[in-house]
Amino acid sequence: MISLLGSAQKYGKNYPTFDRKKIHFGFTLGFNTSDFRYTLNADSSYADSITNIDIRKQPGFNLGIVSSWDIHETVHLRFVPSLSFQERLFTYSYWEKGEVKVKDNRLESTYLDFPLMLKLRTKRINNFAAYALGGIQYSLDLASQEDVDQSLGDPIVKIKKHDWQYQAGGGFDFWLPYFKFGIELKISNGIKNVAIQDNSFFMDPLGSLRTKVWWFSLTFEG
Repeated sequence: MISLLGSAQKYGKNYPTFDRKKIHFGFTLGFNTSDFRYTLNADSSYADSITNIDIRKQPGFNLGIVSSWDIHETVHLRFVPSLSFQERLFTYSYWEKGEVKVKDNRLESTYLDFPLMLKLRTKRINNFAAYALGGIQYSLDLASQEDVDQSLGDPIVKIKKHDWQYQAGGGFDFWLPYFKFGIELKISNGIKNVAIQDNSFFMDPLGSLRTKVWWFSLTFEG
């Protein structure tokens, strides 16, 4: 890939017809690490027994379809419906019968993501441009256990299947002979509290949960 980018810069302007199109399509592949911003419930019935709550980021991946409308040479509106696989690990340390014990719960989510982003890009310099991104995203968790009855088995972490986030990030575009290649990094921060408070062991100590996801993506547009 480095040699391709190097040769693209060396031999002049690649794919000159790309900038004449107002609408572009492509796809994106990437990785994510997902987390939660959380607050504690001061009135929890487990406040005296739980000594620590740790929510650890886990790796995931995502893929999507890129649709881009060039409003101006430097202003683009992007819609990138995507499928993302995310995971978090909840670890609770608690006192029981005079000793500290640990209980884990792995939360796996499969999201349909619908981000609408404004892309502000520098003017194309030969075969290179940098850009910034900002926008909003709606997510639907296809693997949500929102309706699971906690009394039928071991307690689990329950979150709502619908979520909204704001996003910000940036990246770099490289024009190759037959397509435009992009490298992108962005962050999503949840707007709403997605915790479902059912007074179970895992949920009662938590006052709120808001999503936090880092995304690294590679984009390919024609």
